Amino acid sequence: MELLCEVLTLIILLRSLMSWITPGQTNPFTILLYQLTEPILSPVRRVMPKIGMFDFSPVVVIVILQLIIILVDAVQASGGGV
Repeated sequence: MELLCEVLTLIILLRSLMSWITPGQTNPFTILLYQLTEPILSPVRRVMPKIGMFDFSPVVVIVILQLIIILVDAVQASGGGV
C-alpha cells in the first residue's frame, strides 16, 4: 500500500510538472500520465473546483496519499499488520 501511494504521488508530481512544460497533448508520456492520474484527480476536482487558473486537486490528492502512508505506518508500528 505504501509503495502504491508513493508511486501515485510521484506520477501526480510528474503530471503537475509536465503541465508547466506542456510537451503537447499527443506526447505518449503525457497521455500515459493523464490516463493514470485523471481517475484519481477528477473526483477531487468535482468537489473542489479551480481557484482562478490554478488547480489544487493534485495537492489535495498528494496530502491524502501521504496521510494514508502515515496511517499504514502507524498500524504496522502498533502491531496491527497490514
